[in-house]
Amino acid sequence: MRTESPPRILLADYRPPDFLVDRVRLDVSLDRAATRVVAKLSIRPNPAVAPGAPLKLDGDGLVPVRVALDGRGLAPDASWIGPDGLVLRDPPSSPFELEVETRLDPSANTKLMGLYRSGPIYCTQCEAEGFRRITYFPDRPDVLSTYVTRIEADRREAPTLLGNGNPVEAGELPGGRHFAIWDDPHPKPCYLFALVAGDLEEVADGFVTRSGRSVRVAVLVERGKGARARYALDAIKRSMEFDERVFGREYDLDVFNLVAVSDFNMGAMENKGLNVFNDKYVLVSPETATDGDYANVEAIVGHEYFHNWTGNRITCRDWFQLCLKEGLTVFRDQEFTSDQRSRAVKRIADVRALRATQFPEDAGPLAHPVRPDAYAEINNFYTATVYEKGAEVVRMLRALIGERAFAAGLDLYFRRCDGTAATVEDFIGCFADASGRDLSGFMRWYSQAGTPKVTSRATYDPASRRLTLRLGQETAPTPGQPDKAPLVMPVALGLVGADGRDLPLKVAGGDDALARQAARGTFEFAGAALDLTFEDVAERPAISLMRGFSAPVRIVDDATRADRLRLMAKDRDPVSRWNAAQTVATEILVSRVTGSGDASAEGVAAAFGEVFAQAKAGAIDPAFAALMLALPGESDLARELPGDIDPDAVRAARLALRAEVARPNLGASREAFAAGASAGPYSPDAASAGRRALRLAALDWIAAADPEDGGARALAAFEAADNMTERFGALAALCALPGARREAALDAFATRYEGDALTLDKWLSVQAGIGEPDTLARVERLERHPAYAPGNPNRVRALVGAFAGNPTQFNRADGAGYRFLAERAVAIDGRNPQLAARLLGAFRSWRRLEPVRRAAAESALRAIAATPGLSLDSTDIVTRALA
Repeated sequence: MRTESPPRILLADYRPPDFLVDRVRLDVSLDRAATRVVAKLSIRPNPAVAPGAPLKLDGDGLVPVRVALDGRGLAPDASWIGPDGLVLRDPPSSPFELEVETRLDPSANTKLMGLYRSGPIYCTQCEAEGFRRITYFPDRPDVLSTYVTRIEADRREAPTLLGNGNPVEAGELPGGRHFAIWDDPHPKPCYLFALVAGDLEEVADGFVTRSGRSVRVAVLVERGKGARARYALDAIKRSMEFDERVFGREYDLDVFNLVAVSDFNMGAMENKGLNVFNDKYVLVSPETATDGDYANVEAIVGHEYFHNWTGNRITCRDWFQLCLKEGLTVFRDQEFTSDQRSRAVKRIADVRALRATQFPEDAGPLAHPVRPDAYAEINNFYTATVYEKGAEVVRMLRALIGERAFAAGLDLYFRRCDGTAATVEDFIGCFADASGRDLSGFMRWYSQAGTPKVTSRATYDPASRRLTLRLGQETAPTPGQPDKAPLVMPVALGLVGADGRDLPLKVAGGDDALARQAARGTFEFAGAALDLTFEDVAERPAISLMRGFSAPVRIVDDATRADRLRLMAKDRDPVSRWNAAQTVATEILVSRVTGSGDASAEGVAAAFGEVFAQAKAGAIDPAFAALMLALPGESDLARELPGDIDPDAVRAARLALRAEVARPNLGASREAFAAGASAGPYSPDAASAGRRALRLAALDWIAAADPEDGGARALAAFEAADNMTERFGALAALCALPGARREAALDAFATRYEGDALTLDKWLSVQAGIGEPDTLARVERLERHPAYAPGNPNRVRALVGAFAGNPTQFNRADGAGYRFLAERAVAIDGRNPQLAARLLGAFRSWRRLEPVRRAAAESALRAIAATPGLSLDSTDIVTRALA
């Protein structure tokens, strides 16, 4: 049992490396159980630090074979070498070459870090600290080196040999083996090293850059799956074109390879010139993938490609700066998807995801700033705060300084920091220089955790036609940060009249700065309070606040129900329209759960009916209509409750309101469902996906209003579907309706996709999410099903992870859900600590539960903490959750 907190690494303790590695030459001779790695490192003392330090190289479970310094063996007292490190006590004061040979067992590497085997494929994963599992190295992102990699393997087992950079040589060797040499001329940190070898099927094409260079683009997958990789190939090419057109960034190698593997801890990895992907985010076809799967492939392919500049060409100085590459690249991939699809729909989807994942993170014991100042295990900081909130910070920066200054600042960042390991200060400094603004106050977004609460109080005087708006902001204490300072944020604002048109924003008082902000419709809020007075306001408006979700905040205002219904029906800003619908439903549900406030739903069904009518008339995008019709989920509602949450009461209230607003709209729902039927071959384009989204939303409303009719229609749609979106959407609807239809459809799905692991992940997940008391027993039965493989991260996430996200059944009052997850996480921890730690994140909000559940969750966490030999990854999560 661990009795102490894990040691923490502090941002304040950063110091530059004592030694630099200019060039790495790797010779990797692949074998399933005995791979030989010879690393030749060209090392020199760092002139920026005082001389005389020993050379310390990181390792993790390595088996050393030999070490040589400038071609000669080392004296016994000159060095120390063990599984987890190598030290030269008195290294040369001038440049030298260190040669190290290690022996690896890729087949035994269940952590999926370093070099491992995924089925028949050799592959690597080195971010954040996996390279030290391949060879001894200063495994930190501010050591930038060029790499030449020679890969050798049995040709029959691995006819394809891939590395970073460009291919320079290949040939045959005795004994049926062969080799390939790859040269990456761009200095990079070791976490971007990659190697892939196996018998792979390739789909390839070419891309001509704006400067006229030809690039060979390829996606490589397991044999027999090439047809499902073509959409990913197309997404790469569209990403390359977008990055040139919008951000002015051109690709810089002769080849770009993307490889899909079935065993992967994350979504994908941006290794220079050789992206390695979880096959979930590559393999799609109309028969096996939903519209959401296609959109994810597009977004994640774009994200990893965009890292070529924001992450690879410019990397982060240390892991505290992780948001510098991830937050900025999420912003870039969001812009890409918005460019390719509906900007409004994409923005709403991103806001939903942020509220669902990052807001609870900010409100719980795992809260941390966008740039943490300490960590025990860096793998636990690949979080929604670093990624999604990091992207929101970049978006706010653009809103505050304007698009022209933002573009100039980003160009300056690319010029000034190319080829370096940068910091957040370097990044923000470029925008300060480009805009001429002092952005030191804005930096607080990177250092202060928590979601700000913005209050709004409006007073309208019809006699003077003046509207006074008083804004306030505060952020609740978070672990290690009891005191919070005001943040600088953009407030996008509109005054919506009774006819839906925006009233003019005319600021009283003659303040030129405020007048300029009013002209843009965005005000800068930098203190604890902001008073705005508008004149010549012809009528009392509904306040459209934080349009476009201009800042990642919670809003508490004094709007009336009528104001919200006006915004829901007429606001020209789609995000605000959607938010008004969510807020109306949330206020009703919170009132019903807590027994206080306005619990009436008067006028709400009619407001949703207007959404159906506008969609029918073609006045709004079907995909937007589908989002408008989705009531807040159980987790969304729980997030807005004051505490002592009973998930069963939350679910009951939501189901009741859903039925209440659906019944008057049953006719409109049936009409929308019928109108959305497939009219031709499947296409993943945005318009077709939007039509299917609205049809499935209508099916959900039918099932809420008339479960028997909904069940019959869902089963018929399931049986008639010619694409996975409609088939799985119908199955999901059936899974909310107990009975024979559901079980028959589940059996039919399992039979149809037998042997297709990725598709059966959907089958596992949809059952793990059923909100019924026997779901845990169902999950335990599914663990014995041939479709489930406890050693594969995708299978575990599909079943165990999905169950941990089931609001009522994970949070069972008897604590069985908590015990189940605790037992599975501990079992997984021994072979894959990263996966176990991510599962344990499900406990992030346990303190907000009612006392019985809270005690059961705490008991499960303490049982995990008492486990002998628990990994640092899981110990870190549990320690912080219990703190």
